[in-house]
Formats: sequence, C-alpha cells, structure tokens
Amino acid sequence: MSDDKKHYNTQFLGDAPKLTKARSDASGLTPPKRSGFKSLLVAAILGPMLGVFIGAYAINGVLPFSANTSQVVINNVEKVNWVSGAAAKALPSVVTLSVTSDSGAGTGSGVVLTSDGYILTNSHVVTLEGAANDVYIEVKTSSDRIFQATIVGTDPTNDLAVIKAKGNGFTPIEFADSSTLNVGEYAVAIGAPLGYDATVTAGVISAMHRTIQVASSAVPKDGGSSLELWNDANNQPPVNLDVIQTDAAINPGNSGGALVNEAGQLIGINVAIATANSSASKAGSIGVGFAIPSNTAKRVSDQIIKTGKVSHGLLGAFINDATNSENEGSFSIGAEIQKLTAGGPAEAAGLKIGDVVIKVDDDKIDSASQLTATIRSKAAFSKVEITLLRNGKEMTISVTLGDAEESN
Repeated sequence: MSDDKKHYNTQFLGDAPKLTKARSDASGLTPPKRSGFKSLLVAAILGPMLGVFIGAYAINGVLPFSANTSQVVINNVEKVNWVSGAAAKALPSVVTLSVTSDSGAGTGSGVVLTSDGYILTNSHVVTLEGAANDVYIEVKTSSDRIFQATIVGTDPTNDLAVIKAKGNGFTPIEFADSSTLNVGEYAVAIGAPLGYDATVTAGVISAMHRTIQVASSAVPKDGGSSLELWNDANNQPPVNLDVIQTDAAINPGNSGGALVNEAGQLIGINVAIATANSSASKAGSIGVGFAIPSNTAKRVSDQIIKTGKVSHGLLGAFINDATNSENEGSFSIGAEIQKLTAGGPAEAAGLKIGDVVIKVDDDKIDSASQLTATIRSKAAFSKVEITLLRNGKEMTISVTLGDAEESN
C-alpha cells in the first residue's frame, strides 16, 4: 500500500456499474484510420447551420447574455431556451480532437483556454488511454477550422492535459467557480460523443465530490500498449478522481469536453461515465456521468502552461476505509490512518494512527479513495483543515501538505 492510497485490484471496466472513460474511437470498436475520422466528422454535420443572434436571453429571469454564433441551429427564435443560450456561449470554445499513433487512433474533445491555442483535455485522450507516447493530434473547431497540435504537458493524477494548437483566433472558455455549485443546478455537456462534434446535452448536477477510480493514463516509459497500467510491469495503481456527477448525457468521445452552467461558463471537464453493460464496446450513457471540477482544471492547466508539469499534495499517511463495525461490507464512514510517514506532513501536524479523517476543509470524506482524490487534487504545500475522529471525539487539525513528486 503506497502513501495516501488504498490499492484496488478492480479493473476499470470491472463489476457493474462499470466505469468507462468518455473517450471514443467513434465506433466503440476498432480505432478508425485518419480518413475514417474525417468522414465521420463530415457526416456529423446533420444539416445547414443557421446563424442567429441570441440576445438578452434571461436565465432564470435574472442573468441575461447574448452570443453571436453560427454553431447553434435555431429554427424558431421565440422558443430559444436556457440550453440554447448556454450552448451558444460555450460551443465556440469546445473543440474536437483526433489523436493517432502507430498503434491506434481515437477521438475526444477539448476546451479552449487562450486565443493563441492552448487547449485543455484529458490525459487519457492524448495518450490513447496511456498506450502511446508519440501521437499526432489534430484540432477541429466548431467553425470547422482544423489545426495540428502538440502536447504541452499531462497530469495523469488528475487525468488532465494541455495541448497547443498551431494557430490563433480561438475563443477561450469562461471559467466558473466550481466550489459554489449546488446539487440540482442545470448543466450542459458539450463535446463530440462517438465523433459527432458540437453535440449538446442537458441535465442537472446530480452530486458533488464523488470519487471514481480510473486507469492511470501515464504514458509507459517503454512505449508499451497495456491499458491496465496498475497491473503492468510498472505496478501502477488506479487513479482516484474527485468529480462532479451529472445526468447530462455523456458518451464516448465527450472526454475532455465542457460541462457548463446555464450561463455557458465552464464548471467541469467531462471525464468518465458509468455503464451497466457487460461490454466496453456497448458503453453508453445511463445518466451517470462525471466531470473534473473547473477549479481543479484551472489549477492544473495554469501550472502546465507555466511550467509544463503539475504538483500534487501529499499527506504522508497510509490509509484504509473506516467502518462502524467489524462486519465486512459495512458502509465506510471515513479514512482511517494505518501508518504515518516518519517526518511527513501528517505526523508533523499531530495526526495519529487510528485517527479517522471525515473532512478536508469543507469536503466530506467517507472513504480512503476519497481522501486520496481530495489531497491529490490540491497543490503541493497547500494548507488544509482536516477534521477527524479520535477516540470518538471530533477535532480539527491544520496540515501543510507535502509534495507527492518529491516522495517518488
């Protein structure tokens, strides 16, 4: 058991409900050749785009905005709703990605960060699920412009990556503060499910601070093709992600795309879906999708653009799920500290073996994987308030996190 991690042997597409990254090869079957991808994109444009001006549309009767766009089909302006408004605002900032290597190909989505071509997506999109370290990337905008792109940096720990398109005149997304989101708020997912670019689906935020486990998208040093990296020779564990849950339909190909609020502002980066199907090739939306919060996405993308790499917090403790009883299968109520790293942040702050962590800042912790995801989503040397149970009594301790990279 490594530092801050509870190891799981569960395969990424393991027991139902299954999790699948929302990247796609556009068919769910054999990755297409480059020419097939281009044909699919052409076929995805299902009719002429009608340029309209959506003006002063009042969201919830309070928040008006306008968007000049040629990407949203509007046949009856009088029936424009909040989804149309959010899509009109955000669509120009969402792109479709074609990623190919000598061993395969796939499609995904991305979100524009800057006018000069920095784009945020998932690490698993640009590494083809961790199978490739030498890829060719093309970016297609919602206005059908196509650019080559290169990888600036990846962060497999948070499954995020930044690429740089060779061009200018891009439309940056506007970020919202994901820490202020409420369950039940409206949400719109935008991306290229199954290769159908500029697709819009709507729903609500179903839950906050879910923890999911996905396969590491770290590129193998030997350039191998294993997609089950925690079982390969490197013995890499799965990655724990702190995510937003939504019922807005997310499907393979949506990975790296935008989850936006009703004002068209970014609240998350679509990353994975749960599916009850027994075959990954049949994976599709069942109304349980996940997105990396915009605050995490912003921190990671800013660091990658600035330095090419990302820091991650370290608690310095070996942890396991804590339960109310000795019975197997009992609900977990927190993360129990099993062992402390000598001289590490947890020990220095006064945490003890047997403490059960139940909250980090305002985020509830009910499992070891959730604590791992929460700590790793924070920057190295961040200060956090940890609420714990010690001998049945609740207490709060301030901890300055360490640097996970320095411990490797």
